Amino acid sequence: MAASGRKKSTTGVTAARRPEVRLPPLVPWDGDGLEPDGDYDGVRFDGVDLTDASGRGARFMDCALDGCALDRAELARARFIDAVLTGVRGVGTDLAEASLRDVEVVDARLGGVQLHGAVLERVVVRGGKIDYLNLRKARLKDVVFEGCVLSEPDFGDAHLVRVEFRDCVLKRADFSSARMESVDLRTVAELDIARGVDRLAGAVISPVQLMELAPAFAAQIGVRVEA
Repeated sequence: MAASGRKKSTTGVTAARRPEVRLPPLVPWDGDGLEPDGDYDGVRFDGVDLTDASGRGARFMDCALDGCALDRAELARARFIDAVLTGVRGVGTDLAEASLRDVEVVDARLGGVQLHGAVLERVVVRGGKIDYLNLRKARLKDVVFEGCVLSEPDFGDAHLVRVEFRDCVLKRADFSSARMESVDLRTVAELDIARGVDRLAGAVISPVQLMELAPAFAAQIGVRVEA
């Protein structure tokens, strides 16, 4: 075990450090929508409709969002620290350049989420389904995607450090120009890479996945495979 407490497997891939969120007693939110640059500390948003809410630059510390609607919510540059988002849903949520640290996202149903340029550190995304997740130029460190479905996620130009994809589905993933360090793809249930197969240096895959990706690897280096 390394000094940092993270485990290192025999493959040399260092495991992601998971968040340990322990929320204090929370106060129910009784306000109307959000405010830009608002400060939300120790608040529970229970089934709150945040459709079209404007919380750009807001800070959410020690908060829980349960069953909230986030359609077109503007949360660009927002900060989520020690937060749990459970059963959130929505299309077109804007989290561009947001910061998520020590955050759990559980059973989310989201589409077209904008997280480009965002910073994710010690984040777990567990269960649920996210379509068209935009993580272009994002920085992910100690992030785990577990038991979820990611349809056409975009990791273009992103930097992934100690990121694990566990028992999840990756459909038409884009890793164009991505950089990877200790990225574990071995237990992905379905690995479908649309672009950027040449950017998998720094990742570890299983022997079965290697066989499945062999045609893509061959095409990348210009090798023709004929019977």
